[in-house]
Amino acid sequence: MKTLTPAQQAFLENPYIAVVTVLRPDGSPHSTPLWVDVDDDGVSVNTAWPRAKPRYLAADPRVSLVVVDPNDELRWLGITGTATLGEEGANEQIDRLARKYRGHDRYQSHREGETRVSVRISPSFVESRGID
Repeated sequence: MKTLTPAQQAFLENPYIAVVTVLRPDGSPHSTPLWVDVDDDGVSVNTAWPRAKPRYLAADPRVSLVVVDPNDELRWLGITGTATLGEEGANEQIDRLARKYRGHDRYQSHREGETRVSVRISPSFVESRGID
């Protein structure tokens, strides 16, 4: 497993949007913009059941993530790896991300019938430009 450099980790602490790509059952890519979380254990994103992304990842855990500095498109970080899904702490994570990205204490878009899920990414490949 690859690890992030301190500069790469600091880059992800910015409220930059990530684009996450997973694979549909037919093998075609499914890409969506998401908020990204980083901590001492690495990189994760948050989504919810019964959305497509966690369903696809449960079937095929391969994932890729790219984050581009909105002020400098030549500063970016890409991660390819595998995902582990977990519900424990996912509600707290989405609230933390709402503070990071929106300045709200709580995530405002809770939908009835959804269960939050944290997607932890174990990197097999990390690449960046303009960060290190």
